[in-house]
Amino acid sequence: MQSSVLAFATDLLDEGADTFFGNLTDRAGVGGVTLASVYHQARDVFPHNPHRVVRYLEPGAAYFRPDPARWSGRRLAPVPSTALGERDPFAEAAEEARRRGLKLHAWTVFCHNDRLGFLHPDCAPANAFGDRHLTELCPAHPEVREYALTLVAELARYGVDAIRVESLHFHGLRHGYHHERYFEQLGPIAEALLGVCFCPHCRAAATAAGVPAEEVAGAVRAELRRRLADESAAAGPADLSALADGAFAAYVDASAATVTSLAAELTEQARRHGMRLSFMDGGGPGTGWLSGIDLPALARATDQIETLGYAKTPAAVREKIAAFALHGVHPRSMAVILRPMSADCDGPENLAAKIATLRELGVPEVEFYHYGLMRLSSLDRIGAALSG
Repeated sequence: MQSSVLAFATDLLDEGADTFFGNLTDRAGVGGVTLASVYHQARDVFPHNPHRVVRYLEPGAAYFRPDPARWSGRRLAPVPSTALGERDPFAEAAEEARRRGLKLHAWTVFCHNDRLGFLHPDCAPANAFGDRHLTELCPAHPEVREYALTLVAELARYGVDAIRVESLHFHGLRHGYHHERYFEQLGPIAEALLGVCFCPHCRAAATAAGVPAEEVAGAVRAELRRRLADESAAAGPADLSALADGAFAAYVDASAATVTSLAAELTEQARRHGMRLSFMDGGGPGTGWLSGIDLPALARATDQIETLGYAKTPAAVREKIAAFALHGVHPRSMAVILRPMSADCDGPENLAAKIATLRELGVPEVEFYHYGLMRLSSLDRIGAALSG
């Protein structure tokens, strides 16, 4: 079973290569590192960082050195984090990984980009009222698709084994901005409908698929106005598959086709450069319909589906993998991320039992979240679990 730890480039920069890679090999005993190449804004606590305990990550920042020639003339281009200074942590990580016999994976956040969305609102998703969700990029927009394809090719020059694709889909209303406020209870249906993209590119894709996009947008606006105006309506149930006489469901299916086609294009791009592509679906089966996540189609279009095995018991991890199997994703084409911290594990035996469950099911790859956010004792827990 292949193994890796997810990490930030700032973990490497702050601790230095000897400490960082020494902890991965000597304490965690893993065979690779999954380093964030593009990441969203965050505020995190780092228990063992030698320079800071609390750190703010910049919005939509890149943690490698983009090739200026490759991005010349593009509106959407990766912006290096100011934390890099004059360094290129991906180049440093690639050199150290080769020297130590480790695999390097590029953990890349694509459409949740809270820098590029604000800089280029026309590339962001738009709800049925035309309001732009500026913490995101729309996967139907041609420039967003070009940006994603170029990003994959760019990362290949570092000798990356796999691209870990996060956020290559649409997002809901409650995703991605600090101090989000909802003083009235909107209800799950209104929140869901406010997260559906009706930008010109998504409408055009739906229309090309034979869906009356304008009628769907009108029906969604009317349903939202009804629920926003009336608290009792907001709490009421709805059969979204019947909205707009069933055309809403067809519209969402067209959105899923947009996501699947982009994932397929990125997979081919990765393969051309000798890399694998893992599509991250953190929520799992039954949660991603309105985000455009069609698991059976994505399993066919990509090399691997990756999910979060965040659970307290091996049985719960088994149930999640079984749910993916019911949706056309075989365990042998999956990677699973586990948390060795106390939120999920009470000791190395618990973590070892989860790893044993994944092995038994045929899952070939396990990752651990997250190097900088865990105590060093949790790295030791990984090593004990993998060697047990």
